[in-house]
Amino acid sequence: MNNDKKVLKLGLPKGSLQDSTIDLFAHAGFHFSVQSRSYFPSIDDDELEAILIRAQEMAHYVEMGAFDVGLTGKDWIIETGADVVEVADLIYSKASMRPVRWVLAVPESSPVKTVRDLEGKHIATEVVNITKQYLARNGVNASVEFSWGATEVKPPDLADAIVEVTETGSSLRANKLRIVETILESNTKLIANRKSWDDPWKREKIENMALLLKGAINAQGKVGLKMNAPKEAVEKILSIIPSLRQPTISHLIGNEWVALEVIVTEKIVRKLIPELKKAGAEGIFEYDINKLID
Repeated sequence: MNNDKKVLKLGLPKGSLQDSTIDLFAHAGFHFSVQSRSYFPSIDDDELEAILIRAQEMAHYVEMGAFDVGLTGKDWIIETGADVVEVADLIYSKASMRPVRWVLAVPESSPVKTVRDLEGKHIATEVVNITKQYLARNGVNASVEFSWGATEVKPPDLADAIVEVTETGSSLRANKLRIVETILESNTKLIANRKSWDDPWKREKIENMALLLKGAINAQGKVGLKMNAPKEAVEKILSIIPSLRQPTISHLIGNEWVALEVIVTEKIVRKLIPELKKAGAEGIFEYDINKLID
């Protein structure tokens, strides 16, 4: 590292969240280039240095100062007990824009109906500490074994139950497993090292990053629409626009026409544009939104 310049050390999650995280940063204005088998992506910001590392380890390395800032799940902060600054919630995952769930699951044929039915049983999971805390809260004594992977295939021969992460539940159903209870909902968080957070330059850099990342998430699934319309058609047009905010209306030269601009959810556009045209709008223009800052 060049000691003559200020640099923020950023940890990016490698694995299932890698592609969606790189894409999110791109929409936020930070463009990474990741070479095959490399853990050191390049970036178009000279004040950032990034390393790819497993989300499971991120909170630990941020706590110890190997990274100034990183992205990991709420689940791994709890699991490792890391003392970090939770800067921002970033609700996105590998398959959807919603939190993931850690669930207690058993074979479809299992007699287990609640966690209390697992007294004296054997549970396999990657989140051993979270599972033990969950069992303690419910007054259940059961053995908990760390699972190195392929957790869904372990019941019933290698475990009576599992605690596994899911977004949709499809993988569990495919392995003939039934969800008994949700233990924890988790989402990605931007976290910072406490010493780094106390550094004014680093804190401002981190806060600006958080602002842009949240703006990129807010913009997901939304587009902008611009159009022109005669004044007499404005009231009708406004009545059919389910806007996120009040539309911007600007008067055009001649004083008989106005320009309207509005942000809407993308999924309604194919139905909305024909309705706008029938209502009198012209020159309708749709454009993508990378960031939406509240």
